[in-house]
Amino acid sequence: MPEWLPPQEWFAQLAAFHAVVSVLITDPDGRVLLVKPNYNDTWTLPGGYVDEGEAPHEAAAREVREELGLDLQVGALLVVDWAPPAGARTRALMSFTFDGGLLDDPGRIALRREELDGFAFCTAAEVAERLPVAVAPRVPAALLCRLAGRTVYLAAPQPAEGL
Repeated sequence: MPEWLPPQEWFAQLAAFHAVVSVLITDPDGRVLLVKPNYNDTWTLPGGYVDEGEAPHEAAAREVREELGLDLQVGALLVVDWAPPAGARTRALMSFTFDGGLLDDPGRIALRREELDGFAFCTAAEVAERLPVAVAPRVPAALLCRLAGRTVYLAAPQPAEGL
């Protein structure tokens, strides 16, 4: 008969990862909302890390509220992607991109200046130029999934062609 590990030991040996969320918000022209954090040089989608005990969809709504002052109904999960440990981040990263819908009045945005320097609604070309190479594939994948009414998984992430 096999010997089973006590639950505490068994759970301790499982993989651990960090979880982050982002929210796809577009304007009436189909441009994507990007934000410019003041703590690094690159642009990103609105979002951030999931807190302990917090569900990813709740984290997405919280991050949009904190960063942009918007109380949005976070919609469907569009993209899940995984990235291996990199640099100072010693754990893998799971990213969840949710649909934040259409924002027809950018005047509603109340930017949190302690964290963000600015925001912009960007075309596909601008998104590809401003986002880090590892993050950029999430946007076309999210836009396609929004139209198709589905979710896609990107590993380390991969381009969204052929969804």
